[in-house]
Amino acid sequence: MNILVSGSLAYDRIMDFPGKFSDHILPDKIHMLNVCFMINGLMENFGGTAGNIAFALSLLGESPTVLATAGRDFEPYRNWLTKHNISTKHIKIIDEELTAGAYITTDQSDNQITAFNPGAMKFNSNYDFDSVAREMTIAIVAPGNLGDMVNFSNIYKKKGIDYILDPGQSLPAWSKELLTELIHGSKIFICNDYELQLTQEKTSMTVDDILEKTETLIVTKGESGSTIMRKENRKTKTFEIPVAKVSQVSDPTGAGDAYRAGLIKGLATSKNDIVHAAKIGAVCAAYCVEVYGPQNFHFTHESFNNRFESVFGKKAF
Repeated sequence: MNILVSGSLAYDRIMDFPGKFSDHILPDKIHMLNVCFMINGLMENFGGTAGNIAFALSLLGESPTVLATAGRDFEPYRNWLTKHNISTKHIKIIDEELTAGAYITTDQSDNQITAFNPGAMKFNSNYDFDSVAREMTIAIVAPGNLGDMVNFSNIYKKKGIDYILDPGQSLPAWSKELLTELIHGSKIFICNDYELQLTQEKTSMTVDDILEKTETLIVTKGESGSTIMRKENRKTKTFEIPVAKVSQVSDPTGAGDAYRAGLIKGLATSKNDIVHAAKIGAVCAAYCVEVYGPQNFHFTHESFNNRFESVFGKKAF
């Protein structure tokens, strides 16, 4: 199966502040803010929606194609992807920009101040779709360059390629008309419960309205699992997918991307069983939250199958 993953590639640079922001920000001086936080250290992680999804898919035995842009500082990330058998052939390098980067400072109360530099993500990526076989391809349109999200969705619809729409953190940027257009024709529209509410507010659509435009709606709900909704014989059918038990919750960053990778793996191997695919997503996400960083978890085919069987009573694949 040819898996096309479009979205962002980014460096997540996370800093730990040993105090509390509130002790250094004076409410009556907020209009002339000038503060400096001395941090304990900085940890850099490979991230971005496309990178995270592709990484998890590689652990699941797939070789996805990443459609994204990166900057002149991409070489360490390129080596990481290559190490995990992920092709970087179709990642467009923008020499005059840096790879997108998130700079996150967290204080002792778990408050965060984040600055995000889109860098190379400001530019569209390129891909030649002429040789893509429709029947053997599945794609995901994840948050990244907005132009790519529109262009790729339109191409997939034109070519009849099944695609998953995952607007995620890009939702505030869309107009009612464009967001509705993106959803219309997607095989799956996936979002978390907050993003579903935001989508409904922006588009004035009910869940039934959304299900008129997409084949399946999947809503992830953190520790409450996920819900699958789809229309069958003009009636909405709902399936509840529980979470997989975790040994510890270290960091939820990237768990949603891991879920999406598991979902895609399931669709690629058991195309008509969306419930089974979502369960693979749930187990993949569990591995992610147990470690710090979105691409620092590992499993083997055997260990994944054993964990899946312990939760759902049968093998994943």
